[in-house]
Amino acid sequence: LFVDRENKRPLLKYLLKNPKLQKVIVFSRTKHGANKIVDILRGDGVLADAIHGNKSQTARQNALENFREGKTRVLVATDIAARGIDVDGITHVINFDLPNDSESYVHRIGRTARAGASGTAISFCDAEEKAFLKDIEKLIKKNIYVDINQPYHSQAVIEAKMISAGKAKTLIDSRNSLRPQHRGGGRKNFRSDNSRKNN
Repeated sequence: LFVDRENKRPLLKYLLKNPKLQKVIVFSRTKHGANKIVDILRGDGVLADAIHGNKSQTARQNALENFREGKTRVLVATDIAARGIDVDGITHVINFDLPNDSESYVHRIGRTARAGASGTAISFCDAEEKAFLKDIEKLIKKNIYVDINQPYHSQAVIEAKMISAGKAKTLIDSRNSLRPQHRGGGRKNFRSDNSRKNN
């Protein structure tokens, strides 16, 4: 789904109005983004939880168990945290952020195919992520179907000039590094390190 970056959250809320999306994993690029998505979904009445590196082991296990048992409809995860997800019956994977590593895309969508089951993978793509989409299609050797029949479809994204994957990653990492990181004592620290701390 081609969508402007600022419309990704309303698009996600729109998709989740469909009852066919029963057990959903949403992939976020950052921990901050995962928490924000959960807050928005909960505010809209959607049972959701996040799993990422800032969560304690107990919190991650509880989130997984609630998701496995169907108490939580949506699990929002980062790539590193998602390695421990062992849940059957996942109906949909939504790539809220396209991964800049094509192999990660394959691992993500494979969550719907456990134990011979099938499912649906949906990917949001904004202008900065077009190069990531091209790399993914090159890896899987097929073009990903584009659905234009959604209320937030962006022709502007389709027509936008594609920047290189390396430059896109730099732009995205730079944007993420400016997000406030809340720590103990009520202080706000701004992180300039764009390493795996974002996962």
